[in-house]
Amino acid sequence: MSQELEIEFKNLLTEDEYKRLMDEYGHTSPVSQVNHYFDTPLFHLKESGAALRIRKKGKKTVLTLKQPVEEGILETHQVITSLDAEDMMNGGGLKRGEISDLLELLNIPVSDIIHFGSLTTERVETEYEGGLLVLDHSFYLNKEDFELEYEVSNKQDGETKFMSLLSSYEIPVRETDSKIKRFYKEKVRLIQSGR
Repeated sequence: MSQELEIEFKNLLTEDEYKRLMDEYGHTSPVSQVNHYFDTPLFHLKESGAALRIRKKGKKTVLTLKQPVEEGILETHQVITSLDAEDMMNGGGLKRGEISDLLELLNIPVSDIIHFGSLTTERVETEYEGGLLVLDHSFYLNKEDFELEYEVSNKQDGETKFMSLLSSYEIPVRETDSKIKRFYKEKVRLIQSGR
């Protein structure tokens, strides 16, 4: 198990804004990554502000629990096998380990956790002013969106640089939920509309 504190700023973009930033910062080929999201049918994780996903990183498959903390998001990572990931996505339940132990401490009914769906992102990353600038084009539940992220180690300094970047490209600050929140909002909307 490993843990890290994620401090990032994010802003949804229009397709035109995304293309302008890609022209300036998209000097590497996009890397495709797929996030598989999990929760209980009653959204216990979502209600507690947490999120659970599986992502394949290179040759490793990683189960990640994200929990809000004062300075950002605490990410707890547990390496699992590809077979374990497939089993979880096919209804086999959460694999025992550090993350299931943490979820039990949060009173999340671990045995109820199911696969809710997947989100695919085409991602370009580049160093920018001491942080990592990320341009994402994401696809999920018949939707697509564009997003700018800036990952930093110092919240105050990072926010100043991020706001300056947005301003220099005349991009308005937009209330931007995390990818999993956007995914869940769309999932709930589809469920409520009977689709």
